[in-house]
Amino acid sequence: MLNSQELYQQANQLPPLEKLRLAELLLADLDTPDPTIDAIWLDEAQIRWKKYQAGELTTVSYEEVMEKYK
Repeated sequence: MLNSQELYQQANQLPPLEKLRLAELLLADLDTPDPTIDAIWLDEAQIRWKKYQAGELTTVSYEEVMEKYK
């Protein structure tokens, strides 16, 4: 079995389009939904929403965020 460095060396020899296809396959595999993680984020989102509604969170406007990255 090849390790990640050996796989990288082999993949790096592929033509650019094949590298892109390989990258897309790998990323798609990593993007598979995980119900456990989804449940954790749902709980976190609900907690944050309740705190926001109660005025317990400090917020930043869209404009302030965008200004930071200009």
